[in-house]
Amino acid sequence: MGTGSVFLPREEKMNIEIIRNFLLWCTAINYGVLLVWFLVFVFAHDWIRRLHGKWFHLSRDQFDVVHYAGMSVFKIGIILFNLVPFVVLSILG
Repeated sequence: MGTGSVFLPREEKMNIEIIRNFLLWCTAINYGVLLVWFLVFVFAHDWIRRLHGKWFHLSRDQFDVVHYAGMSVFKIGIILFNLVPFVVLSILG
């Protein structure tokens, strides 16, 4: 017990199906976050810029570039760490 391992009943141990479902939910939730980010950026652009302008003094173009780059990096992370492993496990399983 002192080794830090977790004991689960046999039927609750992790298998490919559980990991695949986990990755699918992670992908869906992360794309939801990305969609909310995009929608807020598009429809509340000036409000976000004013809010962030209190801390960061960026021009409008710099502000847009920072958000576009952030969304791009986030999307690439979703693809690399959630979607690709999900597809691989779906092919294997």
